[in-house]
Amino acid sequence: MDAKKIGRFLKELRKEKGLTQEQLAEILLVSGRSVSRWETGTNMPDLSIMIQIADFYEVEINDILEGERRSESMGQEGKETLSKVAEYSKSEKDKAVRAGNTAFGLMFALSAVLIIVQLIVTKELWTVAGETFALLVGGIAYIGIMLYHGTWENGSGIQSTPAKDALMSIVCSGIFSAA
Repeated sequence: MDAKKIGRFLKELRKEKGLTQEQLAEILLVSGRSVSRWETGTNMPDLSIMIQIADFYEVEINDILEGERRSESMGQEGKETLSKVAEYSKSEKDKAVRAGNTAFGLMFALSAVLIIVQLIVTKELWTVAGETFALLVGGIAYIGIMLYHGTWENGSGIQSTPAKDALMSIVCSGIFSAA
């Protein structure tokens, strides 16, 4: 599988429809940056999105995976199997995202509790304020990483968004700093 060839083919299909990357992104409910990455071969769409792309462009998924039009047809049974695999893949990805968010939340809460305990024990506000700042920077870095990897582009069962998560990080850090 040649990602660059697939990217060129995806770009060709988009151009045939007369769409910009942003217009396609709106149709597929992803970011324009994702479409750009697919077309340069830097990244590949998830299987569930690839099925949507094939349907939208009226080509076979095999064509996309080969990076060119072919005359062979996948058949209904093959499409159904591929759809099931895509659903399973999305389900597993969602579980991983939830697990990562839960782990981050637990570590954030544990760090906050330890900072509060340290403040009570040492009564050194500046040291604790510095550690709280470090915790806030860590939260912001986490959100940046999540944005970079497109966590919020495809959605998940937890209805997490960058704005909600950033606000939660700021609120938590503010509460912990005030304590």
